[in-house]
Amino acid sequence: MSPFVAEIVGTALLILLGNGVVANCVLKDTKTGGGSWMVITTAWAFAVFIGVVVAGPYSGAHMNPAVTVGLAVAGLFSWASVVPYIIAQFIGAMIGATLVYCFFIDHFKATDNEGAKRACFSTEPAIRNIKVNYMNEVIGTFVLMFVIFYITGASVTLPNVETAAPIGLGSIGALPVAILVWVIGLSLGGTTGYAINPARDGGPRIVLTLLSKKVGAKPDWAYGIVPLTAPIVGGVIAALLFKILS
Repeated sequence: MSPFVAEIVGTALLILLGNGVVANCVLKDTKTGGGSWMVITTAWAFAVFIGVVVAGPYSGAHMNPAVTVGLAVAGLFSWASVVPYIIAQFIGAMIGATLVYCFFIDHFKATDNEGAKRACFSTEPAIRNIKVNYMNEVIGTFVLMFVIFYITGASVTLPNVETAAPIGLGSIGALPVAILVWVIGLSLGGTTGYAINPARDGGPRIVLTLLSKKVGAKPDWAYGIVPLTAPIVGGVIAALLFKILS
């Protein structure tokens, strides 16, 4: 499997399983309706686990533009592969979101709550304050990337990152990265839904834009700019601090 195909497949699985648990918990008439935040964050953590298991050996399992850009800023990933990786991540996220819609299509029809239906695709804040929401996403992604750098090892040097060893979430192991995402969700996720990933939010939001009439929910791009850009800022800050401290 090529690295780019691996990013598509890994991200698609991430979104299918991650947004799938949201749909299970918030849409009407599912057998698991009304699931708690603990259920959602735990399932998201294991969705990351599954994506890393599949994509890790082939691409490093970035599955997140913030991870890709952060690793490039830190000198651990080739800048030439940044754009192709990000494109692959968005494609995978859109595939995953489309599958979620197809899987839960009857429950989307049965649900009247627009916010609940939108939540099955993208994030939105509990209290809408764009400046604070932006800061939340920056800090959440900073924690993700900063910890990743130190789990992978501060002395990692790869003369040829394409062939020597793919670096990304997969390089720290599926279980550690799942635990990291889980604890971020439990402690920092309650304000914005912790996108901490432009593809995780942007890809499904694009799908929702295309399916908005069928779904019965608007994509809310006025807020969408936050999870689309703030995680990149957080990842870059983490990379720069890592380089300074190293």
